Amino acid sequence: MAKEHPLKELVNKQKSGISEGIVSICSSNEFVIEASMERALTNGDYVLIESTANQVNQYGGYIGMTPIEFKKFVFSIAKKVDFPLDKLILGGDHLGPLIWKNESSNLALAKASELIKEYVLAGYTKIHIDTSMRLKDDTDFNTEIIAQRSAVLLKAAENAYMELNKNNKNVLHPVYVIGSEVPIPGGSQGSDESLQITDAKDFENTVEIFKDVFSKYGLINEWENIVAFVVQPGVEFGNDFVHEYKRDEAKELTDALKNYKTFVFEGHSTDYQTRESLKQMVEDGIAILKVGPALTFALREALIALNNIENELLNNVDSIKLSNFTNVLVSEMINNPEHWKNHYFGDDARKKFLCKYSYSDRCRYYLPTRNVKNSLNLLIRNLENVKIPMTLISQFMPLQYDNIRRGLIKNEPISLIKNAIMNRLNDYYYAIKP
Repeated sequence: MAKEHPLKELVNKQKSGISEGIVSICSSNEFVIEASMERALTNGDYVLIESTANQVNQYGGYIGMTPIEFKKFVFSIAKKVDFPLDKLILGGDHLGPLIWKNESSNLALAKASELIKEYVLAGYTKIHIDTSMRLKDDTDFNTEIIAQRSAVLLKAAENAYMELNKNNKNVLHPVYVIGSEVPIPGGSQGSDESLQITDAKDFENTVEIFKDVFSKYGLINEWENIVAFVVQPGVEFGNDFVHEYKRDEAKELTDALKNYKTFVFEGHSTDYQTRESLKQMVEDGIAILKVGPALTFALREALIALNNIENELLNNVDSIKLSNFTNVLVSEMINNPEHWKNHYFGDDARKKFLCKYSYSDRCRYYLPTRNVKNSLNLLIRNLENVKIPMTLISQFMPLQYDNIRRGLIKNEPISLIKNAIMNRLNDYYYAIKP
């Protein structure tokens, strides 16, 4: 018989008064995943790696991987760093008709059902079902429609699990995350406008609507596998602003959660929150903290810093070809605006600035491209072949300078990159521990 899912154990701890949480790593970047695993190894923690529907799907997604291919990719990193697979949880984020929202509901839901089926069959055990977006032929749209579509996709997931279970009775049963007020992935597309925190009564009504619809669809027994609801607790970020968590303003909502014993809240867009805000969120029942752009933001900071070090150290060495990493990255983004055109606005100078420095960090879409990858690899090779002066590390990477001095990391470009990511992750590990 399969053991209980770790996220169910987390819910049980939360409901017994233990303020424990888990960080959800929403990234396909190898540096980010490797750093996350190495950080988790220090305390024997679980690692939850999630991929989104637009990132990984049956057609390849923007990283060119299907769910089973992404699983193999993550497993290869686990093998590299000797991370135990029994401590690894794979999750699917925003699984639903998100990327087919401009198609008819029948076609979009059929594609979304196949998407979820492939995720479950690949071994993903945390499934966020997101049907919160209007589809092309929607003339009416409300919470009941969202719930009905969620039920259709939950049924697809359960059928896929049953298929798995035929051949392996010990396979872990998936757990699910649902909701109707789901922040869009990747941060706000607007300006620093005020956020509307989910009304407690609306949340309670949503729970009842979902439960009633699931019952009508013959899925009420699966209610025990719903481990989290997505709400808006007042947390978001955009290009140059962060909406900080305000505990007092979210109190009515988080108090309402205490009436439910089988699920917690899942916090989206928690990137760039302070460690104290993150800890308050976990204490208030927002126990699953999703982070993605903030980690590749830290990665980008490290890579630009290393590019500055490279320029200072090797600019006058005739035998060395410089990586020109920062310019290559920005040029790639400016020449191919598909992944940032709906997020970055203004004149050309403003757009160029945001390509380098925006909190929404759309550069993560461009790191896997051939030109950027070649430049990044050259940057690393150049710095691996020299001894980086500590004075330059102090100048451009002061936190890593201190960690080298304390003997915590090596003076090597890969160690410097991963440590920059871990420094951001440390805020989350501070928050998720009681």
